[in-house]
Amino acid sequence: MIYAGILAGGKGTRMGLQDMPKQFLELGNRPILVHTLEKFILVPEIDVVVVGTHPDWLTYTEDLIDKYLAAYKERILVTAGGADRNTTIKHIIECIDHHYPITAQDIIITHDSVRPFVSLKTIQENIRLAQISDAVDTVVEATDTIVQSRDGQVISEIPERQYLYQGQTPQSFKLVDFLDLYQNLSEEDKQILTDACKIFVINDKQVALAKGDYANIKITTVTDLKIARSMIEEN
Repeated sequence: MIYAGILAGGKGTRMGLQDMPKQFLELGNRPILVHTLEKFILVPEIDVVVVGTHPDWLTYTEDLIDKYLAAYKERILVTAGGADRNTTIKHIIECIDHHYPITAQDIIITHDSVRPFVSLKTIQENIRLAQISDAVDTVVEATDTIVQSRDGQVISEIPERQYLYQGQTPQSFKLVDFLDLYQNLSEEDKQILTDACKIFVINDKQVALAKGDYANIKITTVTDLKIARSMIEEN
């Protein structure tokens, strides 16, 4: 089976909001999370979508699904997320395992809940590549020069831009493979390795590149939200 895991466990601290996580903010008269869920629900290859939300917002998330996505409710599960993105992915997989028998070939497409402009093409390319690779990372070519500084004071290195990409989501892989690699990490590594695909890379697994889109923005700041609302209005 093919699953989608929507990572909605954040509290929106960088947005400067105290009362509501950013994934629940309005975007074109609907919450950001609803826009994101619709993208995956409408992909015919995806069997089930699982939302990993902040434990304090479980009921609220379920109410949103009842209000906006009632027709698809049987294909959507909601579970409590973790303290970071990888533990949220782990909780999502455990939720799947509780409801369905997981096989070695089952694939999960993980995606940030606050990236509502992901395209159908990008999702389907993740599915295709995940079937032939160990993992998939969605990227766009780096358009700006990337400067590295090890001390935050002076430049340590300026890598060649032609070899650099900016990571987005979805990130996709087989459920069993992620669990095996994650559970073999030390507790210290679990704190450091916050990117799922990096876990595959350091274990010498093949991580394919799926072509992303510059419109697939992550709504993290107030400025991002203003941009996203402008994009909705243009459409």
